[in-house]
Amino acid sequence: MKKLFSCVLAISMMGSLVACSGSEEKNFTVNYDDIATGNVSSGVSVHDPSILEVDGTYYIYGSHMTAAKSTDLLNWEYIGNGYSSTNPVYGQIYDVADQAFAYSGSKDSLIPTDDGGTHVWAPDVIYNETTGLYYMYYCTTSTFNASNLCYGTSTSPEGPFEWQGPLIYSGFNMHTIDATDVYDYVDEDYAKKNYIKAGAYNYEDYPNAIDPTVFYDKDGRMWMTYGSWSGGIYLLELDPNTGLVIHPEADPDNNVDPYFGKKLLGGGHISIEGPYIMYDEATDYYYLFVSYGGLTSTGGYQIRVFRSKTVDGEYVDMNGKYPGKSAMHQDYGLKLSGNYKLPSLEMAYMATGHNSAFIDSDGKIYLVYHTRFNDGGENHSPRVHQMLMNAEGWPCDLPYQTKGETVSETGYSKDQVVGRYFIINQGTDISSDIANPKILYLNDDGTCEGDGITGTWEMQDGTYYMNITIDQVNYSGVFCEMLDEGDNEVMTFSAVGENESLWGTRLIL
Repeated sequence: MKKLFSCVLAISMMGSLVACSGSEEKNFTVNYDDIATGNVSSGVSVHDPSILEVDGTYYIYGSHMTAAKSTDLLNWEYIGNGYSSTNPVYGQIYDVADQAFAYSGSKDSLIPTDDGGTHVWAPDVIYNETTGLYYMYYCTTSTFNASNLCYGTSTSPEGPFEWQGPLIYSGFNMHTIDATDVYDYVDEDYAKKNYIKAGAYNYEDYPNAIDPTVFYDKDGRMWMTYGSWSGGIYLLELDPNTGLVIHPEADPDNNVDPYFGKKLLGGGHISIEGPYIMYDEATDYYYLFVSYGGLTSTGGYQIRVFRSKTVDGEYVDMNGKYPGKSAMHQDYGLKLSGNYKLPSLEMAYMATGHNSAFIDSDGKIYLVYHTRFNDGGENHSPRVHQMLMNAEGWPCDLPYQTKGETVSETGYSKDQVVGRYFIINQGTDISSDIANPKILYLNDDGTCEGDGITGTWEMQDGTYYMNITIDQVNYSGVFCEMLDEGDNEVMTFSAVGENESLWGTRLIL
């Protein structure tokens, strides 16, 4: 639901009780007309960006055969763009079109696309430490559940990626299942009982084979998570010697299917897609990022995160829960980003989603995704935000795209953080609503107040950790000084509680 602020008596997470107190009259009017704004363009449009870092250069790969590179995570240039046999990154796929699109993805495939065109979506590239090659995992897709995970290899992150073969099929029925490899891993009776429902694909229980992302766990094993809507998000181990799937033994008690792998979240054709798993050695957690909502600018697209101590789950949110089949999934998962407007943004950011994430060589953690805008169109642009872990090991997304900021490990003085903030809370709803800012003052005495907002806040001396309590919800977060989109110096905070993200930004005058 959309978060509403109200006046409460709040108990801070640090353990001290502070009454909501009065203070001198303050200006609660939201007005940032005179604040410098920044250009929304990053130079490219890469949808569903998946990131790879190679020797100080960052590569993002996206749907519709796009790819770009950058040295600062801010300004990007194309290295490949669009469906073309001359695309230097993906172009080789057309040389083997009779194989690459044999099942899905084009007008000549077994399951034609609605528009008759070529559909190549959501690639992810990883450097295989065993073979010394770069592996690209991607999907060809025809309908809302007829898809095929494939992979290719290259000696360079810029390609060309040579098509190697298919991995997983979905969306088959009793007439098309023979074109897949399903019977190599299950018998016909198992397939009919589980994968087929009324002669068609049982998409409510089994995945749409798209959105693959590949990662190493802390023990050096390779894994692929994938899935979209339909039966939810799944996990399969990969053989690093070949890049191929290692199909598991069936274990229905633990949601393990011998063909599709371990089911992690979702089902019942709810909006959940774009899975990405990142392991953080500092917290010893695996973080599973997903996107909810529809991907259009008004579709409520957004980023959620769950975490687990083991690679195969269970992955839970801040309340220790996760969405099952047909769940009211807006209630599950820490919402990191959705639709919002902040000072220095030329327009509201809409449908921020389908992310990847990584930890750079300097230990900084970044969230990479695309955003649309409230400009009446569907143009989109990649964005990279730094994330900081709070004291409890939950990621806090900083409000503005990264511009090289480094958080103070020894924290900030009270004089640096008190003052007048623009704050937003994006709640947990899935809608076209935009989170617009309110004014909130962090007072020197540990109280906070705004237009209909009263609560308490605290900071931990010698660290960048902070806590704030509003509406009897405790948010645990971080302070960080950074530049906003208009290059204004700002003090920010980002705090999370009850699966909500609370952001604040204050101009440093």
